[in-house]
Amino acid sequence: MRAIVSLNSGSSSIKFAVFALDADNRPHHTAGGKFERIGIAPSLVIRTDAGEVLEERAWDDGAALTHADLLEYLFDWARAHIAQGTILAIGHRVVHGGSSFVAPRRVDDALLDELESLCPLAPLHQPHNLAAIRSLARLAPEQPQVACFDTAFHHAMPPLATRFAIPRELHERGLRRYGFHGLSYEYVAQELARIAPALARGRVIAAHLGNGASMCAMLDGLSVDTTMGFTALDGLVMGTRCGTLDPGLVLHLQTQEHMAPDAIEDMLYRRSGLLGVSGISSDVRALREDGSAAATEALELFASRAAREAAGLLPALGGLDAMVFTAGIGENDPAMRAAICQRLAWLGIEIDPAANVANAPLISTPDSRVALRIVPTDEERMIALHTLHALNGTAHKGQAPEGEL
Repeated sequence: MRAIVSLNSGSSSIKFAVFALDADNRPHHTAGGKFERIGIAPSLVIRTDAGEVLEERAWDDGAALTHADLLEYLFDWARAHIAQGTILAIGHRVVHGGSSFVAPRRVDDALLDELESLCPLAPLHQPHNLAAIRSLARLAPEQPQVACFDTAFHHAMPPLATRFAIPRELHERGLRRYGFHGLSYEYVAQELARIAPALARGRVIAAHLGNGASMCAMLDGLSVDTTMGFTALDGLVMGTRCGTLDPGLVLHLQTQEHMAPDAIEDMLYRRSGLLGVSGISSDVRALREDGSAAATEALELFASRAAREAAGLLPALGGLDAMVFTAGIGENDPAMRAAICQRLAWLGIEIDPAANVANAPLISTPDSRVALRIVPTDEERMIALHTLHALNGTAHKGQAPEGEL
C-alpha cells in the first residue's frame, strides 16, 4: 500500500486520516481518528471508513504526555496499519500562510522559519501546526512533509477585499485581510461542483460553522470575500472567540481596565464567544440542553451575527444563488440553520423543515429563490490531495479528477 497521512494538530487535539492510493494515484480513506484532551487525560479512537473501531485507548495518567509523544504513537500505528506499504508523505494543515504562500509547499528548515514568524497572527493554531511538523521531522528525518495553508484559497480575493482602512505602508507590511478555513471551503467548492455544477458556477455563500466559524462568498468556485480577516478572531461569533469587535473596545480594555495584552488575547480567543456570553459552555449541544436564558441568548447571538455577516457578503456577489452549510454546527444543527435562514428570509430563502431536521443534502423548498444545501467538509482529504500534488510537483486547482473526492 502507498499512503498519504493527513494531520490537523491543535492545542488539545490531533485529528488525522490515512489515505491509500490506488493504481491511478487517487486517494481512498482507509482510517482516521482523533486524539482528544491532550495535556489532561488523552484519549484516542481510530476507525475505518466504514466505522469499525481499529484502535481505542485512553491514558488516564497521561497528563504529562506531549503532542510529540502522541505523534510518535500515531506514526508507529500508521506504519503498522500500512504494513508492507509506504507512507509517501505527511500533509499538515497550517493555518496561516501569510502573503507569500498561495499553494502547498514541501517542508524544509527555511519554510519552517518563515512560518514561525506568522505565529503571532494565529496564536491558537500555528504553533501547534508547526510543532507537529518538527516532531515528525525528528522521528523520521527522511519522511517528506507538506504544509497546506488555510489562507491559500482566499488569495483569489480582489485587492479591495484584502484591505483595512489603515495607512498604506502597514498594508504593504502584511497587515491585511487573509481569510481562513480555506481547506474546508476549497473542498466544499469542489464537492458542490460535482453534485450541483450549475450552482457551483453561481453566487454562493459557504458557511463553515463549528467551534471556529466563518463564511466565504464564492463566484464560480473562487473566494471573492470572507468574514475572517487578519486573524481568526474576526467575523462570526465562535465557540470561545469573540468575532467582529469594535477596536475601540480593545483600546478601552488597555487604557481604562488596565488589562495587559496577553490577558486581552486570552479573553478574546479563549473566554469569549458562546462560552463568554453564556457563561456555561462553548458547545452548542450543551447550550441547547441547558436551555437557560443565558444559553439561549448566546445561541441567538450566534445566529444573528451569522445572518448579518452573510448579508455583508452579498455586495461582493451581486445576489445569491445558494447557501451551503458545513462543519460541525453547519452539518448537524437544524435549529441553528433554521434560525440563520429565518433572519435571511427577505432574500427569498425558504427552508424545508422536514429536510432540515433530517440533515438532508438539500434543505430548501422548491419555491426558495436560494438553494440551501448541506455539504459535509473533509479537510483531511483536501490535505491529502494537495500533498499528493505537491509530491508530484503540480498544483491542485479546480475540480478534482473523478473519484478523488
